[in-house]
Amino acid sequence: MKHANLKPQKAWKWASPLSFICLGFLWFPAFAQMPANSQPPATASFGIKVGPNFSSVTTKVSGSKETSNLLTSVSGGVYVNVPLAPEFYLQPALLFEQKGGKKVFGSQSDELFRLNYLTLPINFTFAPAVGTGQWLVGIGPYFGYGLSGTHSASFADSLFTFSHDPFSGDNGLKRFDAGLNVLIGYQLASGINLGVQSELGLVNLLKNGDSNNSFRNTSFQVTIGYTFK
Repeated sequence: MKHANLKPQKAWKWASPLSFICLGFLWFPAFAQMPANSQPPATASFGIKVGPNFSSVTTKVSGSKETSNLLTSVSGGVYVNVPLAPEFYLQPALLFEQKGGKKVFGSQSDELFRLNYLTLPINFTFAPAVGTGQWLVGIGPYFGYGLSGTHSASFADSLFTFSHDPFSGDNGLKRFDAGLNVLIGYQLASGINLGVQSELGLVNLLKNGDSNNSFRNTSFQVTIGYTFK
């Protein structure tokens, strides 16, 4: 299976949604009118979160590197906050995420990777008190396992199409993925939180890949969540 000629993603397509998100964080704390609870709980707490996922795949074929268009999908799951010290805690999470990317050839042809993962991000999180709540700033590794997926394409206005499992076969993708995870967000005293989480894949997912032939995931999620207290 070849993964070639994925069109580069224009920088503004990433910058535009991220700019609005960052601006949103500036006014989000100002709307919180609930009593403050500035410290993480003394015992572990649990939470849930869900939101849209924006992903792309970066490929290298014979040394030529390209990035796909963004694919919009969903992510969601559960997390636990384990206190380490005042304003510091460990936050592992178990998430379902849809990753992948799409490329378009003119107006009549396209190719799509849609990959379903069970992902375990582990964030070392700093949570200083700000206003009536807390900022959430975290970094750490993530580990993922490919549950299923589709690699499909339509050429010449659907005169030729195909669809198959990208994880199957000797020339397919590895199911195991891992990389770097970064989190920023804000949590109200009520436990409601808003966040942005980015995942940069570091594993070459091609089963027969090398330094000149590779396939990697990149994604970011915008989430709303609730921490039970």
